[in-house]
Amino acid sequence: MMMGAAFLALAACASEADTDVLERNKEVARNFYEDLWFSENTDKYAEYVADTYIVHDVGPRKGVEEVAVEQKNIADLFHSLGDMTGKIDYQIAEGDKVATRWFISLDPNEEMAAMGFPPVDGVAIINVFRFNDEGKIVEVWNHRHDVELPQPPGAGGE
Repeated sequence: MMMGAAFLALAACASEADTDVLERNKEVARNFYEDLWFSENTDKYAEYVADTYIVHDVGPRKGVEEVAVEQKNIADLFHSLGDMTGKIDYQIAEGDKVATRWFISLDPNEEMAAMGFPPVDGVAIINVFRFNDEGKIVEVWNHRHDVELPQPPGAGGE
């Protein structure tokens, strides 16, 4: 009887530790979006991303290893196009992965608007991050609903 109680206590501790890691990873993912995408705190990229990570994108960036600063560079590029904001819809965590569904919005600056780029209003994106034991992002899967992204006049055969 004592052995059964000890086993249950160990299982409860392991389950609590797993839950703590899942919650930590979800928080890291949330802060990543808040700093890099919903505001311009892109210098904080190293707090969230390992020195190198692997990216799987909808375009040609499939299984590519990149250095962490690339996440800052990408976010800075988008911020340079206008006023970018976003919001998280929900997160799901399992094992070493966190899936986040979020929405991006972008009000183009005068230069981009003059080139015909319309505003982006709440386009859905799902990212899946894989985390290492230290709580840093080491792999990224991007799933954007690109068909909802506005295209400048003349793009896409118009």
